[in-house]
Amino acid sequence: MDHSSDFFAVTPYGRGAGSSRVRVFEWLDRIGTDFTVGSYLSLPDASASRLVRHPVSLTRAELRLRAIGSARPRRLLLHREASPLSRGWWERRLLRSAEFAVYDFDDALQWDRGEGGLARRLAPKAGKARVAVHHADRVIAGNAVLADWASRFQRDVVVIPSCVALEDYEGKTSYALHDPPRLGWIGSPHNEACLELIAVALTEVHRRTGARLTLVGTTTPSLGVLESFIDRIAWSPDSQRTALAAMDIGLMPLPATSYSLGKCGYKLLQYAAAGLPAVATPLGVNADLLSEFGMPAAQTQDDWTTAILGLIASSAATRGRLGAGAREITGQKYSYDAWLPRWSAALELGTVSR
Repeated sequence: MDHSSDFFAVTPYGRGAGSSRVRVFEWLDRIGTDFTVGSYLSLPDASASRLVRHPVSLTRAELRLRAIGSARPRRLLLHREASPLSRGWWERRLLRSAEFAVYDFDDALQWDRGEGGLARRLAPKAGKARVAVHHADRVIAGNAVLADWASRFQRDVVVIPSCVALEDYEGKTSYALHDPPRLGWIGSPHNEACLELIAVALTEVHRRTGARLTLVGTTTPSLGVLESFIDRIAWSPDSQRTALAAMDIGLMPLPATSYSLGKCGYKLLQYAAAGLPAVATPLGVNADLLSEFGMPAAQTQDDWTTAILGLIASSAATRGRLGAGAREITGQKYSYDAWLPRWSAALELGTVSR
């Protein structure tokens, strides 16, 4: 990595990970300032199983963080965490080393206290998120829930949502139902388990209508009995571009947890960008988006069954109005183009002369 730049972005994952792509790489693609990006191992995630397979790269990643801190950047953007091994020391050092440092987060990391694997228990995200919020010059939060928490430790907090680019999604042109109907979901393998929360509803909808479920993510089966009516598509920029428009109804179930309250509604925005009608759990940002889009909210299994069957029974014109309206709202209020001036201002890029 070239350390000659005065502008650094530090993110725990590579471009292939949704969070880093959406919150860092997509913004940097749109600005004129040349940032050097340190994305740790440039992997889709930082699970312990991945880390132990790359001991040499792990050592190099930690040394790169030291080099960035020693470079004393003029601008530093830190997304989520600097290192999965850190308990806050890297976040503190990097943010304090910069002339102006911004910390960005898009999940309720403050409530992630290490549940799960060994690496998460040894270096929980809650503590390092608090350290980062405290030592940054400014915090960018993905939604109001995150901003409210961050404001307890930092006076300068701005809200910038997770955004989408409409041009990255092929818009639906036909709202006639497929035969059988096509339900859809997009996301990471880690989040697929959310679909098990509505397994009873999905099974009932399949029984009544023959509906199948298209998953855009991993091709590895993991959902038990649901797999009998699941069709899997490997995620790629190209499959994301076309697959959503080929669905009839998008799904975004969430567990009723505090962590879900911090979600930024990104799946709903992806469906909306493609003009796809959707059903979602009305937690956090989801509740606001569903209201704006006029789409059904669902919490219980009966809610989900009723909402999905209701969209299936609706006319093509009704589904078309929902989808087209959501796409228009998303372009106006949740696109990179709409938020780029505010994002650039949050990093104070306009005040820098190279």
